[in-house]
Amino acid sequence: MTQFNNKTVLVTGGNSGIGLATAVEFAQQGARLVITGRDQATLNDAKAQLGNNTIALQNDAGDLAAAKALAAHLSAQNIRLDAVFINAGVAKFAPLEGVDEDLWDQTFNVNVKGAYFTIQALLPILNEGAAIILNGSINAHIGMPNSSVYAASKAALISFAKTLSAELVGRGIRVNVVSPGPVSTPLYGKLGVPAEQLNELAAQIQAQVPVKRFGRPEEVASAVVYLASPIAAFVVGTELIVDGGMSQL
Repeated sequence: MTQFNNKTVLVTGGNSGIGLATAVEFAQQGARLVITGRDQATLNDAKAQLGNNTIALQNDAGDLAAAKALAAHLSAQNIRLDAVFINAGVAKFAPLEGVDEDLWDQTFNVNVKGAYFTIQALLPILNEGAAIILNGSINAHIGMPNSSVYAASKAALISFAKTLSAELVGRGIRVNVVSPGPVSTPLYGKLGVPAEQLNELAAQIQAQVPVKRFGRPEEVASAVVYLASPIAAFVVGTELIVDGGMSQL
């Protein structure tokens, strides 16, 4: 399929995990890509994988000045966007009594404030009819212990899908959110959980998934590309859950 021929798509955090898998699928469907990430080495690797029709930019998703600089850089290159996947995020788990202000601020700066102000900064370079997809999480729904801060940040994104859609629908811009369940990505190694506990935690989570496995990044990518595509033109302000039935059954 080439339904994104002559279209330009931005994927934040497009250098690994779900972001990279989504960028790969957009590229396979003909899109010109802009990917961002904080780590230059993984950005270089991702660009090499995605090909010459990709722009890779180092950018801190939690920095408001970086959001404005990203938009200004793209505007200066006369780049306008047809789809944006706000994917960059952090996941730090801790029990209520173990949460400190640094964990709170890092989570909300990247997952909420960064997402919101990146969208705001990009508005002038979004084409009419553009699609914005936010990367949420089923943690916003299931009440998993030790996930209170992370879950709250993702609940905010689910709310944004509705409120921002209401504001932008006049421009034909659709905002939706894809909420993955447990997916095999590098993010699971960055939860703040000691290494000796990580395998045990993964086994406990997998046991709660009706299909008895973690999802693959490509499975979430397909949902994102669908929401960005013209065939989803009547899908506005909604949440598409991709979790193997974990929050549904």
